[in-house]
Amino acid sequence: MPDLLFTGTQEARLTLVLAHGAGAAMDSAWMNAMSDKLAGRGVRVVRFEFAYMAARRSGQRKPPPRAETLLGEYRDAVAALGQTNGLFIGGKSMGGRVASMVAEELFGQGTIAGLVCLGYPFHPPGKPEKLRTAHLKRLAVPTLICQGMRDPFGTREEVLSYELSSEIAVDWLEDGDHDFKPRKPLTLEANLDAAATEIAAWMRKIAAE
Repeated sequence: MPDLLFTGTQEARLTLVLAHGAGAAMDSAWMNAMSDKLAGRGVRVVRFEFAYMAARRSGQRKPPPRAETLLGEYRDAVAALGQTNGLFIGGKSMGGRVASMVAEELFGQGTIAGLVCLGYPFHPPGKPEKLRTAHLKRLAVPTLICQGMRDPFGTREEVLSYELSSEIAVDWLEDGDHDFKPRKPLTLEANLDAAATEIAAWMRKIAAE
Protein backbone atom coordinates (compact mmCIF):
# COMPACT_ATOMS: atom_id res chain seq x y z
CA MET A 1 0.00 0.00 0.00
CA PRO A 2 1.30 3.52 -0.77
CA ASP A 3 2.23 6.01 1.94
CA LEU A 4 -0.37 8.74 2.37
CA LEU A 5 0.35 12.42 3.03
CA PHE A 6 -2.50 14.31 4.72
CA THR A 7 -3.17 18.05 4.64
CA GLY A 8 -6.10 19.48 6.56
CA THR A 9 -8.17 18.45 9.53
CA GLN A 10 -9.54 14.96 10.02
CA GLU A 11 -12.91 16.51 10.87
CA ALA A 12 -13.30 17.91 7.34
CA ARG A 13 -16.50 16.76 5.63
CA LEU A 14 -14.82 16.68 2.23
CA THR A 15 -11.73 14.68 1.25
CA LEU A 16 -9.82 14.84 -2.02
CA VAL A 17 -7.29 12.17 -3.01
CA LEU A 18 -4.78 14.06 -5.14
CA ALA A 19 -2.19 12.32 -7.32
CA HIS A 20 0.91 14.09 -8.64
CA GLY A 21 1.83 14.83 -12.24
CA ALA A 22 4.35 12.92 -14.34
CA GLY A 23 7.47 14.82 -13.32
CA ALA A 24 7.01 16.27 -9.84
CA ALA A 25 6.60 14.50 -6.49
CA MET A 26 3.56 14.63 -4.23
CA ASP A 27 5.29 17.20 -2.01
CA SER A 28 6.47 19.53 -4.78
CA ALA A 29 6.02 23.26 -4.16
CA TRP A 30 2.97 23.33 -6.45
CA MET A 31 1.29 20.36 -4.79
CA ASN A 32 2.03 21.77 -1.33
CA ALA A 33 0.56 25.15 -2.25
CA MET A 34 -2.61 23.72 -3.75
CA SER A 35 -3.10 21.31 -0.85
CA ASP A 36 -2.68 24.11 1.69
CA LYS A 37 -5.18 26.32 -0.13
CA LEU A 38 -7.74 23.53 -0.32
CA ALA A 39 -7.25 22.68 3.34
CA GLY A 40 -7.85 26.33 4.18
CA ARG A 41 -11.22 26.02 2.47
CA GLY A 42 -12.35 22.96 4.41
CA VAL A 43 -11.08 20.16 2.16
CA ARG A 44 -8.81 17.47 3.56
CA VAL A 45 -6.26 16.54 0.91
CA VAL A 46 -4.71 13.07 0.76
CA ARG A 47 -1.64 12.66 -1.46
CA PHE A 48 0.28 9.58 -2.51
CA GLU A 49 3.00 8.67 -4.99
CA PHE A 50 3.01 6.16 -7.78
CA ALA A 51 5.78 3.59 -7.38
CA TYR A 52 8.04 5.06 -10.09
CA MET A 53 8.04 8.43 -8.32
CA ALA A 54 8.51 6.92 -4.86
CA ALA A 55 11.53 5.01 -6.24
CA ARG A 56 13.20 8.30 -7.17
CA ARG A 57 13.53 9.10 -3.47
CA SER A 58 16.04 6.27 -3.19
CA GLY A 59 17.98 7.33 -6.27
CA GLN A 60 16.23 5.20 -8.88
CA ARG A 61 15.54 7.43 -11.89
CA LYS A 62 12.52 5.68 -13.31
CA PRO A 63 10.58 7.40 -16.12
CA PRO A 64 6.80 7.77 -15.81
CA PRO A 65 5.04 4.71 -17.24
CA ARG A 66 1.94 4.78 -19.40
CA ALA A 67 -1.05 6.12 -17.52
CA GLU A 68 -3.01 2.95 -18.18
CA THR A 69 -0.52 0.93 -16.12
CA LEU A 70 -1.10 3.04 -12.99
CA LEU A 71 -4.79 2.34 -12.45
CA GLY A 72 -4.16 -0.41 -9.89
CA GLU A 73 -1.89 1.88 -7.85
CA TYR A 74 -4.60 4.54 -7.74
CA ARG A 75 -7.16 1.97 -6.58
CA ASP A 76 -4.71 0.86 -3.87
CA ALA A 77 -4.35 4.42 -2.59
CA VAL A 78 -8.13 4.80 -2.28
CA ALA A 79 -8.34 1.43 -0.54
CA ALA A 80 -5.56 2.43 1.88
CA LEU A 81 -7.58 5.46 2.89
CA GLY A 82 -10.54 3.30 3.85
CA GLN A 83 -14.22 4.16 3.84
CA THR A 84 -14.57 7.94 3.82
CA ASN A 85 -17.68 10.06 3.40
CA GLY A 86 -17.52 13.00 1.03
CA LEU A 87 -14.65 11.42 -0.91
CA PHE A 88 -13.46 12.75 -4.26
CA ILE A 89 -10.47 11.69 -6.35
CA GLY A 90 -8.30 13.61 -8.77
CA GLY A 91 -4.82 14.80 -9.53
CA LYS A 92 -2.45 17.15 -11.29
CA SER A 93 -2.01 16.51 -15.03
CA MET A 94 -1.18 12.79 -15.43
CA GLY A 95 -2.46 12.10 -11.90
CA GLY A 96 -5.82 13.53 -12.88
CA ARG A 97 -5.85 11.51 -16.07
CA VAL A 98 -5.26 8.29 -14.13
CA ALA A 99 -7.97 9.26 -11.66
CA SER A 100 -10.38 9.86 -14.54
CA MET A 101 -9.74 6.31 -15.76
CA VAL A 102 -10.76 4.70 -12.44
CA ALA A 103 -13.47 7.21 -11.52
CA GLU A 104 -16.34 5.40 -13.25
CA GLU A 105 -15.59 2.18 -11.41
CA LEU A 106 -15.25 3.82 -7.98
CA PHE A 107 -18.30 6.01 -8.53
CA GLY A 108 -20.35 2.97 -9.48
CA GLN A 109 -19.30 1.28 -6.25
CA GLY A 110 -20.44 4.29 -4.25
CA THR A 111 -16.87 4.91 -3.06
CA ILE A 112 -16.47 8.43 -4.47
CA ALA A 113 -18.75 11.39 -5.11
CA GLY A 114 -16.80 12.96 -7.95
CA LEU A 115 -13.58 13.74 -9.80
CA VAL A 116 -11.31 16.82 -9.80
CA CYS A 117 -8.60 17.28 -12.45
CA LEU A 118 -6.00 20.05 -12.23
CA GLY A 119 -4.57 20.79 -15.65
CA TYR A 120 -5.93 17.83 -17.62
CA PRO A 121 -3.51 16.65 -20.35
CA PHE A 122 -6.00 16.57 -23.22
CA HIS A 123 -3.14 15.97 -25.68
CA PRO A 124 0.68 16.04 -25.65
CA PRO A 125 2.08 19.55 -26.21
CA GLY A 126 2.40 20.30 -29.91
CA LYS A 127 0.35 17.22 -30.85
CA PRO A 128 -3.30 18.34 -30.74
CA GLU A 129 -4.31 15.43 -32.95
CA LYS A 130 -3.36 12.88 -30.26
CA LEU A 131 -6.39 13.39 -28.06
CA ARG A 132 -6.87 11.66 -24.69
CA THR A 133 -10.60 12.33 -24.54
CA ALA A 134 -12.30 9.10 -25.65
CA HIS A 135 -13.40 8.11 -22.14
CA LEU A 136 -14.35 11.69 -21.28
CA LYS A 137 -17.12 11.64 -23.88
CA ARG A 138 -19.11 9.10 -21.90
CA LEU A 139 -17.94 9.79 -18.32
CA ALA A 140 -20.92 9.51 -15.96
CA VAL A 141 -19.12 10.92 -12.92
CA PRO A 142 -19.55 14.51 -11.69
CA THR A 143 -16.27 16.09 -12.81
CA LEU A 144 -14.54 19.44 -12.42
CA ILE A 145 -11.52 20.25 -14.57
CA CYS A 146 -9.49 23.34 -13.64
CA GLN A 147 -7.56 24.39 -16.73
CA GLY A 148 -5.28 27.29 -17.64
CA MET A 149 -6.63 29.18 -20.65
CA ARG A 150 -3.35 28.78 -22.54
CA ASP A 151 -2.38 25.31 -21.28
CA PRO A 152 -0.27 23.65 -24.03
CA PHE A 153 -1.93 20.34 -23.09
CA GLY A 154 -5.31 21.81 -24.04
CA THR A 155 -6.07 25.51 -24.53
CA ARG A 156 -9.49 27.03 -23.95
CA GLU A 157 -10.08 27.31 -27.69
CA GLU A 158 -9.18 23.66 -28.22
CA VAL A 159 -11.13 22.23 -25.28
CA LEU A 160 -14.30 24.13 -26.18
CA SER A 161 -14.28 22.26 -29.49
CA TYR A 162 -14.14 18.81 -27.86
CA GLU A 163 -17.09 16.51 -27.33
CA LEU A 164 -17.15 16.00 -23.55
CA SER A 165 -19.69 14.43 -21.20
CA SER A 166 -22.35 16.75 -19.82
CA GLU A 167 -21.10 15.72 -16.35
CA ILE A 168 -17.85 17.62 -16.93
CA ALA A 169 -17.54 21.26 -15.88
CA VAL A 170 -14.44 23.25 -16.79
CA ASP A 171 -13.17 26.12 -14.64
CA TRP A 172 -10.88 28.38 -16.66
CA LEU A 173 -7.91 30.04 -14.95
CA GLU A 174 -7.16 33.46 -16.41
CA ASP A 175 -4.20 33.33 -18.84
CA GLY A 176 -2.89 30.25 -16.99
CA ASP A 177 -0.40 27.73 -18.35
CA HIS A 178 -0.29 24.03 -17.37
CA ASP A 179 0.56 25.02 -13.78
CA PHE A 180 -2.05 27.84 -13.87
CA LYS A 181 0.75 30.42 -14.03
CA PRO A 182 -0.34 33.55 -15.94
CA ARG A 183 1.70 36.32 -17.49
CA LYS A 184 2.26 39.57 -15.59
CA PRO A 185 0.57 41.55 -14.16
CA LEU A 186 -1.63 38.54 -13.25
CA THR A 187 -0.26 36.18 -10.58
CA LEU A 188 -0.03 32.46 -9.93
CA GLU A 189 -1.18 33.07 -6.36
CA ALA A 190 -4.47 34.54 -7.59
CA ASN A 191 -5.09 31.64 -9.96
CA LEU A 192 -4.33 29.03 -7.28
CA ASP A 193 -6.71 30.83 -4.93
CA ALA A 194 -9.39 30.94 -7.62
CA ALA A 195 -8.98 27.25 -8.39
CA ALA A 196 -9.10 26.22 -4.72
CA THR A 197 -12.19 28.33 -4.08
CA GLU A 198 -14.00 26.85 -7.08
CA ILE A 199 -13.00 23.27 -6.18
CA ALA A 200 -14.16 23.57 -2.57
CA ALA A 201 -17.49 25.14 -3.56
CA TRP A 202 -18.07 22.55 -6.28
CA MET A 203 -17.25 19.65 -3.96
CA ARG A 204 -19.69 20.96 -1.35
CA LYS A 205 -22.39 21.26 -4.02
CA ILE A 206 -21.86 17.73 -5.37
CA ALA A 207 -21.63 16.17 -1.90
CA ALA A 208 -24.96 17.78 -0.95
CA GLU A 209 -26.80 16.37 -3.98
